Amino acid sequence: MAIREKAFWEPSQKPAESIVPVVRMTASELGSSVAASTPSSLYAKAYCVMDTESGRFLLSQNENKKMPMASTTKIMTCILALESGCLDEMVTVSAYAASMPDVQLNIREGEKYRLGDLLYSLMLESHNDTAVAIAEHIGGSVEGFAELMNQKAEEIGCVSTHFVTPNGLDDPEHYTTAKELCMIASYAIQNKEFQKVIQTPQYQFQDASGQRSFQVSNHDAFLGMYQGALGIKTGFTGNAGYCFCGAATKNNRTLVSAVLACGWPPHKTYKWSDTTKLMDYGFEGFKTCEIPSDRDTWKLSVENGCDHNVTVFMSKEDTDSLQLPLRADDVVEIRTSLPEKLTAPVRSGDIVGCQEILLNGEILTKSPLYTGQDIAAMDFPYVLKHLFRNYVFS
Repeated sequence: MAIREKAFWEPSQKPAESIVPVVRMTASELGSSVAASTPSSLYAKAYCVMDTESGRFLLSQNENKKMPMASTTKIMTCILALESGCLDEMVTVSAYAASMPDVQLNIREGEKYRLGDLLYSLMLESHNDTAVAIAEHIGGSVEGFAELMNQKAEEIGCVSTHFVTPNGLDDPEHYTTAKELCMIASYAIQNKEFQKVIQTPQYQFQDASGQRSFQVSNHDAFLGMYQGALGIKTGFTGNAGYCFCGAATKNNRTLVSAVLACGWPPHKTYKWSDTTKLMDYGFEGFKTCEIPSDRDTWKLSVENGCDHNVTVFMSKEDTDSLQLPLRADDVVEIRTSLPEKLTAPVRSGDIVGCQEILLNGEILTKSPLYTGQDIAAMDFPYVLKHLFRNYVFS
């Protein structure tokens, strides 16, 4: 679990055993006394639920297993189109795009459509031909778009995801994990236009000529069955089974969940049951608490220096308190590693230690600790000058 990534470098003077005692806090001391029972009888072969603000994964099973994800792929297709294209651009349909198998909008070679309109076809009805038309428009080809998809996945932090198609049709090299699908979804719902698309019940549009009209409807039943649901995307192929990636907001908290291989026909409703249980567990079993930094500054003695002490500090960004969903049995620790003393010369900005925040023994953050002043070594010229000054002015 990586809640907050921070840049970190090796200290310039490595500490021995730290002089700062470990600070240990229970969840109840931090204000959380809630805990929900772990849901039983989930159907999905892999699942995950994640708190989007902190990035904490609240519950998961087989979350790192590489699996096909069917049309939940289109989450990435949509967010890339929003980030890389202009909604009013016209997309020209190729013969290849028009040849995609069901589910189809049945667009035809040579037709032109507004990119913004096609996003509703993509996300509400999950049209495979639309996905390819968008991919070719943004990436020049399906292969070119897949490269962009994989680059974006890497930027988000995915290491076990690989895209081949923009629509999620089965391919042995097209896969993700339940954990990384949550990461992609968490990234996507930060985009307001993305949220607007996935929450739209129905949408009407025409091709550029005005001769063909379409109405698409949202098939995400989760929107109507769960309080605070934001929706996101369903998926199904014969290889992937039923899949769903969802999001919901309650009490200023937003969770995303993913269920993969959640049954096969006729068990179309299993994904809704699993998602509801995961969301209930995440909302009911955790309370967001503030985890403060132990301290902002320290004083260290300096051996053989022109000054005897130096201030050590944490950057302003790292002193901000960490907001984290906790359940009653969680334990938080703050471990600060600093040496008993430093040896001159010391440069301002030297990294001489670190502070780690751990949850149940696992590191959440690791923040470097910096020196605040330059301290020169007490060398022979300095001693001679000091003796001369004392002799002359004594």
